[in-house]
Amino acid sequence: MFWILFSLVLLVSSISTDGHHFGYSKKNQHLWMKDHKTCAGKLQSPIALSTTQSLPLPLPALEMIGYHDFLKNPIKLENNGHSVTLTPSIDSINNTNSENPYIFGGMLNHGKNYEFQALHFHWGRKNNRGSEHLLNGVRYPMEMHLIHRNKIYQNMEIALNNSDGLSVIGVFFQLQEEANPRLVPILKVLPDLRWNNSQVSVNSFLTLSSLMPSNIEIFYTYKGSLTTPPCNEAVTWIIFPTAVPISLRQLNKFRLLSSGEGSLADNYRHVQDVGRRKVYVRRIDLAVSNKTKIQHLNMTNLSWYWE
Repeated sequence: MFWILFSLVLLVSSISTDGHHFGYSKKNQHLWMKDHKTCAGKLQSPIALSTTQSLPLPLPALEMIGYHDFLKNPIKLENNGHSVTLTPSIDSINNTNSENPYIFGGMLNHGKNYEFQALHFHWGRKNNRGSEHLLNGVRYPMEMHLIHRNKIYQNMEIALNNSDGLSVIGVFFQLQEEANPRLVPILKVLPDLRWNNSQVSVNSFLTLSSLMPSNIEIFYTYKGSLTTPPCNEAVTWIIFPTAVPISLRQLNKFRLLSSGEGSLADNYRHVQDVGRRKVYVRRIDLAVSNKTKIQHLNMTNLSWYWE
């Protein structure tokens, strides 16, 4: 049980294994590679996504089971100095027979389910930055990551050391004039998380589907890593191009938080080289125009890398 809790804190609290905190300045990010060799790997995240440079395929849909169900309470929210993290009931995560939300489909390993573990956010001090991934040259003001563990691995410690151990869903947020009422369950507790290392447990009627974009039929997917030390290359990324709306007033509530050394903002990693990796994009138009193609698409023959 200790390793389950430790590994979960490692991932969602963004604290390195040696207990030292890390920074997001250009100099500090360069030091990640010194302290964690994996951060200098060839499968690092985030990356710049490009529609024209991605490979369109009629991939299977991403199935989200339990995303419309209320998360098991109490829900834990924390300001760990690097982000705001949300973790469902620890008892439900540690229970192998739990019915936590899970995903499958897309280019995830056939027959494997990935169970929701936690989510967190990355945002900028200014409106033209904040997201970790770029899409067609655009950096959004905020990005949310929903972390899922491959259920074939007993705990996060094991999953982090396997290339198919995790799947992370990336969701962009785009500014709009009107507030997004679906964000209220999280935003209303942010004042209680103003200071570094503050946390609160709440009983809230929150579903993961309420945080999802309106269109989940199209998504980008590629092989990558955690975007924080120790940068384990264990992640199958799934990025939705359709953004979730957020008002400036709502976004500013995140910017009021403290990192312990100043304002908590610009907590995003610089983009990494794509290298030999392929980026696939699920294109619904191809699937509609040729339904037989999607039925006979041999996923086992698809490679994540260029020869």
